[in-house]
Formats: sequence, C-alpha cells, structure tokens
Amino acid sequence: MSISELFREIWAFVKPYRVLVLATLVLTLIGSVMAQVNAYILRYTVDEVTVLVEQHEPLKKGMHLLFVISAILLGKELIYAAVQYGQKFFGEKLRIYISRDFSQTVVERILSYRMAFYTSSENESGKLQARIDLGISSLTRLVRNFFIDILPLFANALIALIAMFTANFWIGMVSLAIIPIYYWVSVVQAHKLSGFRRRMRHYRETKSNVIISIIESISVIKSFTREDLEADKHEKIQYEITENQMRTHQIGFLFDSLKTFLEQFGVVLIIILTAYFVLNGTMSIGMIMFHIMLFNNVSAPIRRLHMIYDEVNDALIYSEAFFNILDAEEEQETSGNYMPDTIVGNIQLSHVNFEYPNGTKALHDVSMDIPANKITALVGLSGAGKSTVVNLLDKFYQPTQGNITLDGVDLQEYNTNWLRKHIGLVLQKNHIFNGSISENILYGDNEATQEDVELAAKKAYIHNDIMALPNGYASKAKLLSGGQQQRISIARLFLKNPPIIFLDEPTASLDAVATEQIKKSLDAIKQGRTVIIISHSISQIIDAENVIVLDHGRVIEQGTHDELYKNQSTYYEIFQAAANSLNLEKISDTLNE
Repeated sequence: MSISELFREIWAFVKPYRVLVLATLVLTLIGSVMAQVNAYILRYTVDEVTVLVEQHEPLKKGMHLLFVISAILLGKELIYAAVQYGQKFFGEKLRIYISRDFSQTVVERILSYRMAFYTSSENESGKLQARIDLGISSLTRLVRNFFIDILPLFANALIALIAMFTANFWIGMVSLAIIPIYYWVSVVQAHKLSGFRRRMRHYRETKSNVIISIIESISVIKSFTREDLEADKHEKIQYEITENQMRTHQIGFLFDSLKTFLEQFGVVLIIILTAYFVLNGTMSIGMIMFHIMLFNNVSAPIRRLHMIYDEVNDALIYSEAFFNILDAEEEQETSGNYMPDTIVGNIQLSHVNFEYPNGTKALHDVSMDIPANKITALVGLSGAGKSTVVNLLDKFYQPTQGNITLDGVDLQEYNTNWLRKHIGLVLQKNHIFNGSISENILYGDNEATQEDVELAAKKAYIHNDIMALPNGYASKAKLLSGGQQQRISIARLFLKNPPIIFLDEPTASLDAVATEQIKKSLDAIKQGRTVIIISHSISQIIDAENVIVLDHGRVIEQGTHDELYKNQSTYYEIFQAAANSLNLEKISDTLNE
C-alpha cells in the first residue's frame, strides 16, 4: 500500500468529520504564525538593548522596554496556549471518533464474511485479532499525530522558512538546502527498517495466536504435562521479537546520530553566515538570534522526521493487513432476494462437489433427495462428509460444483438471512455466550418474553436445573455443565421454532438420563418439519424415515432403515457396529431378568 492509497482509505473515515478537520486546520495556521513571534521579539529586544547600552541610556528606560516585551510575550503565550488546547482537543476528538468508526466497521465487515474466510490458515483468530488491534492503533495514532504533531510542525517550518527568506535570501537557502539531505537520510532509514517492521508484524500475530491457543488448550496442555513445551514455543517467538527489536533500534540510533550531526551542521552555517552579515554592517546583532530561532522552527519537524516516517511506515505495514480485512469483498456472503411466504422443505442436491479452502476435498458428485416434513438421517464414519452437507445447506459454504435446491429454487437465490431464520441448527457442541442463561436462550428469538424462555427451557428439560441455581435464569450460562449447556442450545431451537431443523450429534455430550429427556423433546419438535439428523446413536437413526449413507464424501446408499439393513452393505455394518458397542445382548438379558 502506498502513502496516497493509505490516505485515500483513511479519508473515507475522516470525511464525516470535516468540520473538526477545518477547525483543527484553522487553529494550526494561527498557532504556526504565533510560533514565530518569539523570534521577532527576541531580535527586537537584542537590537534595542544593544542601542541602549551603546548610548548609555538609563536603566529605567531599559526596564520599561523589558516590561513591554514581557507583557507582549506573556499575552502571546496565553493566546497560544488556548490555540494549542483547541487544536489538540479537536485532533484527539477526531482520533477517538475515527477509532470508534474503524472498530465498528471492521466488526460489521467480518460478520458479513462467509465461513471460508475463517477457515483459512491466514485468518486464525489470534492473527485476525492482532491485525485488527495493531491496524486500528497505528491508523488512529497516525491521524492523531498528523493533526496534533505533524501538521503544526510542518506549518511552523513553512512559515519560519518564509520569514527567513524574507529577512535574507542566502540564509533562507542554507536552511532550505539542509531539508532534502535530511529527508533523504530519513527515507534511507525508513527503507532499512521496513523489513524489520514487517517481520515484527508477523511475530506479533504469531505470538497473539500462540497465547490464544494456550488459553483454549490449557486443559490438554496440563493433562499431558506439556507446560515446558508450550513455554519453549513462546520463548522462541519472544527471542525472535527481541532480536528484531534490537536490530531495529541499532539502525535507528545510527541514523539518529547522523541526522543530529546534519542539524548541528546547519546551525553552524546559519551562525557563520549571519555573523558575516553582521560584521559587514548589513544586519543587526539581533538577527543572529532571530535566524537561529527560526532555523529551530524549520529543523523541529526535521528532527522528528524519522518519528513521522516511523508512524507512516507502521501505518502502511499494519493498515495493509487491516484494510485487506475491510476490503475482502470476495469473502462476503452472497445473498439472493428470494423470500417466499412459506417453506415446504423439499431439498435436493445434484452432482455436488465441495472442496474446503485448505484444499480438503469433502464431497464428490453427491446427489440426494431430502423429502419435506420427514426425518432424514445422514449416516457414515467420521470424515464421510455429513457435517459438510449441513454446512452447505445452511449456506455457510457454496458448492464447488453442482447445485442445491430448496422447494425447486436454487439455494443461492434465497436471501441468506431470511433462509437462516427458517433453519434451526443444533451442533455437537454449541457455543454458549458469556452472559446469563436467559440471554443465551433469547438468542433463538430476541423478542420473546420471559414466559416464552421458560417454556422453551421446560421443553428442553433444563428448567428445573436452572431454577435450582441461586440466581435462576439470571445465572451465568458458562457455569452450567456440558450437558446442561447443550440443553440450553436446544431451548434456543424451541424458541426459534423453524420449519427446517439440522441436528448434528445433538445428544453426543449428554448423559443417559439427559439423552432420554432430550430425545422426547426432539421427537416432539420434529413433528411436521423437515429434519436432517447426523448421529451415531441407534435410537436417533432408527426413527428416521429416510437414511442416506455417505463414505469418503460419496453417497453409497439411500433408503429406509429396513431396506438398507436388509442389503447387508455399509449401513448394515455401521448399524451392527453401533449395536455391538452398546453390548445389547447383555442389556437385553438384564432387562429380562
């Protein structure tokens, strides 16, 4: 990303606050003019005091001069302080507003992206968080520094340079000649450091991802006593960060010394040249201080040029990744406009192929019919492609080839939000938000009443457990056990009440009693709906009116339970294995005693 592209991207966020920008610019201009007053006053003071001394004027006359000058300088400083306050306040206000807009925009944008965006190895949660945090901080810091530091400094330098040229052309030229040399040194410094900064961005993203991974995997790490291994991984990354930082500072200090020498060289030239003009009688003594003070105003932004370049380069590096997130239009979910009054629920897949973003081929020429208002079971070993089918039906992903229709209409023609409002999804492990139990159930319908929430909880057989808690429905949902949390997710489904239901191992994490309770509630909600269930539970499979068997991403059998069992093929083997794992013979003997 070039500097012009960076400022174009930033301007889109700055534009709504044009009044703030204008106010800041006006105050900057006023402050820049007032910053030169000291040089003029000092020149006048030195010249007047020199005359008084040479003419042996009384001390009273000199004290009157000093009083007037002091009053002017103090008055000027009061006005200048007010101008600086306004300029800094408006600049900081602009930074805060833009930071807020950046944060809100990136959250809204990533919420609109399809699932493929999140399954990419480049978009792991830690890396995304680092890009967003570093991008926003560097961009807002650039905006703040531009309006509070950079712009006033360069405005001061420009006006000071004009004043020097007005006073003496040759001294103005000396001051001007130092600037391109200093600028060139700063450009070389920035070029030398750019590679280190890019590596630092990568290290920070990796470190953030490692820390998040440690937190998410802490139980596994401790159970296998791998604390030392994880600490060593982090130490390696931290060592690389340290080495990179040391090399960056080493180069920075070297160039800083060179630029300090250039600046002092310029001061020496100004003193020598001004002294020459004073000695030949074309300038007063006060002009020496006048030119030195003005040159300080010119060199101030030069002294900070490397810092400015640091800010700009940081913004270029981190904003590139940040704006890649904002501008990933190809990652946005596609949505049609079709929103029928009702859904019947007939689903058909025709010659569907699908490959995940990481290159894994999950489905191969899959065709199947899922009838409306019936229960369809997807059966197969792990990795057969069952969950992938559900992901495609919920429009989390799009088929690589082939097409999927719902009630005869291509799924891509449906409005995505509308479609998902009419689909209920229960996973093997559903996400529980960091909030109350009531808030988590209300995720199924945020307009539902508390009575509706409690009714849904009763249907999911979790109401009594909730009421046993000290704070009831106001209790933190994260405090519930895994099985209880699963029933919270099923309560959401009852509250949503959709015509199509996808159940992906809904009772896998429940105990036997809870499984029986949930089966009763699921049996009730299945009535009159199109249901697709993925389960290794015999009780779930045997109730299905339509069974589709997948193996390595291909449909190899489809029919009723009785038909497929009699075929004594893949389904028969899976069913027999599931039955044998339950030790049904011994269970039957126990029940018959």
